Amino acid sequence: MSVFRVLLAIIFPPLAVIGKGCGSLIIVFLLTLCGWVPGVIGALVIINSDK
Repeated sequence: MSVFRVLLAIIFPPLAVIGKGCGSLIIVFLLTLCGWVPGVIGALVIINSDK
């Protein structure tokens, strides 16, 4: 997990997971629409996954 991606996840979560696939992008975007904190948490979880 790079520092740049973590900062990007805090500022704008969907942009941080754009390289992880369309499904991840949609999930994080919907979580961000529900609230900023769920979007950040979702982005950090997806970025931290080994897949």
